[in-house]
Amino acid sequence: AGSGTFTRGGARMTRHVEATEVKGNRAFGLGKGHKTQTLKKKRISRRIGHQNKRVAFVRSVVREVAGFAPYEKRCLELLRVNKDKRALKYCKKKLGTHKRAKTKREEMSNVIVAQRKAQLADKE
Repeated sequence: AGSGTFTRGGARMTRHVEATEVKGNRAFGLGKGHKTQTLKKKRISRRIGHQNKRVAFVRSVVREVAGFAPYEKRCLELLRVNKDKRALKYCKKKLGTHKRAKTKREEMSNVIVAQRKAQLADKE
């Protein structure tokens, strides 16, 4: 804080002596305070949307144990009879936004593809 002025109760007051840099862990004098280091944080915009391995594993276990929600089952049925647009509208009504509905519909179509692959593997 080398500006030379500080505010007190709304009025700007000038220092008689310039504030100096913190010299150590002192509780008195002009250089009082703790020495600190500035940490560089990762920009949160780069991290958003990136899925952790552990999170992916936990979600897969929950999906395996709990199965699908009733609206997801209905969405799967609509996709099985090629009613993609209706499935999107249904998901949008249940989830609230178009973007969430699109991702959910994509997820459900991927589930159908995985189920078909599993059936083919069982037959062979």
